[in-house]
Amino acid sequence: MADLKTVLGDYGADYERTMARFMGSEDLYLKILAMLPRDGSLQTLEQALQAEDRSAAFDAAHTLKGVAGNLGLAPLERAARAIVEPLCAGAPGEDYAVLFQAVKEEFERAAGLPELLKEVE
Repeated sequence: MADLKTVLGDYGADYERTMARFMGSEDLYLKILAMLPRDGSLQTLEQALQAEDRSAAFDAAHTLKGVAGNLGLAPLERAARAIVEPLCAGAPGEDYAVLFQAVKEEFERAAGLPELLKEVE
């Protein structure tokens, strides 16, 4: 089994700050992290962008940014922030498809972290 500190560090997360949020409990963190793939924010964001509903897209992206931040998933949080800010400003000219793709890719990377922990070193 791979080491959580190493996996999070390789992903770009700050292990110490993240574990402080979870009272040092790696088991609790892993339990919550395993729920990430079931979070519907990414799907809601995609649907809202397709419908050109910037308000709903903002809400979904903001929720995803918060989830990522609470889990210490800095790359996902940055990708979500990159789409939250123009949505908040109501920027009509932004290429939301490109920004969404970055969020989706980081979400998939983050959702795959538990599998990395199962790999034999």
